[in-house]
Amino acid sequence: MYHLGTEAVVSSSRVIEEVMPMISKEVYMDIYVMHRGGKSVRAMARELGLHRSTVKKHLNDPEFPRYRKVLRKDTLLTPYEQTIRDFLEEDDYKSTWILDRLRERGYRGGYDTVRRFVRPIRAQKIRLAYARFETEPGRQAQFDWADFQVTEPGGRTSTVYVFQMVLGFSRADYGEFLERCTLESFLDGHIRAFRYLAGQPIFNAEFLHFAHHYGFQPRLCAPYSPWMKGKVERPIDYLRERFWRGYRFQSIRKANEDLLAWLDETANRRVHGTHRRPIEERWREEIPRLGPLPASDYDTSLKTYRKVYRDCQISFNANRYVVPHRAVGQRVLLKVKYGLVRIYQDQDLLATYTEPTTKHHLLADPRFYDDLRRDTKLRRLKYGRVKGKATRGLSRGTLSIDVDHRPLAEYERFAQGGIAWNS
Repeated sequence: MYHLGTEAVVSSSRVIEEVMPMISKEVYMDIYVMHRGGKSVRAMARELGLHRSTVKKHLNDPEFPRYRKVLRKDTLLTPYEQTIRDFLEEDDYKSTWILDRLRERGYRGGYDTVRRFVRPIRAQKIRLAYARFETEPGRQAQFDWADFQVTEPGGRTSTVYVFQMVLGFSRADYGEFLERCTLESFLDGHIRAFRYLAGQPIFNAEFLHFAHHYGFQPRLCAPYSPWMKGKVERPIDYLRERFWRGYRFQSIRKANEDLLAWLDETANRRVHGTHRRPIEERWREEIPRLGPLPASDYDTSLKTYRKVYRDCQISFNANRYVVPHRAVGQRVLLKVKYGLVRIYQDQDLLATYTEPTTKHHLLADPRFYDDLRRDTKLRRLKYGRVKGKATRGLSRGTLSIDVDHRPLAEYERFAQGGIAWNS
């Protein structure tokens, strides 16, 4: 259980607050990336302001740290917390120095409480100071969204979005227009940006697994804080002024074709105002430092599990899909992307359907009921009137309560075609 110390409580007031774990998910990725880069536990602990045992614990723990709610008590230190923050704004004082100054001001608590309060603040300041340096080749890329207004022929105004990523060293830039800011488009945009910026013909709690797959370290920036990601904010302004202003938008596809040509021919060939060299020249120096991409792209499909009912159907987004009868009673994995629903049992692809644009449809591949009919006949020949597990519900009228009760002969008529499945 989390606690702030053993001193007497100044006040009986208590508040429920969201408390970070021993380290944040971002620091976890710091540890992971530094470890991959060959740094020792001692070096990682020193740079991140952590104890060596904490670094070791998270190197051996495959789970990302999680937030938890705790009951926080006011302690003897509470009246002095802002004073500590003010001290640390002045200099990187040690906890022992801070303790001495607090005791001069009347603090009667212990050293451990001060040390636990100071440690995460110092660690954050160390990381911020480190991030402000000009980045080395292949060390950092910055990403952001931007929105652009489009006036359609009928006069209606709509919005399209730009995904933009910039390499920190060379300022090589990648961007693309998208209709929506979704997790799927966010992850797919990263994949295409990696492929473009790495200059190689190979080749998303989802994004951290995506980062783990590609071996990079995500760092969150506060909303509306352009000073934290200036390398990508300025190229967005550049794109607005030099590409978008006066551009006649026709479609997302055509805009992306034109944007890619503009990046290749103009944006990534200019002399950058910071390093005073042609971007493409510095980009060529950075590409070998970006590291190899994985042999296969990360699967950015929406993933969800469903149980197969006794009528060989699963339910997803208020529609029902028929799968082979061998999967009855099993949990199957649905992968949904670009309007396609792919259904897997372990590694086997059972079925692929186009997702309807409306609700309450039943989609079925007639071959699945052909297979069911043949299997049922074989069971009858072998066992007489004994029914197999997968067909028992169909023949006895004991299907799920939200499905019509139909005899097997009627399903044979459906399988032959000419009858609407959802009639």
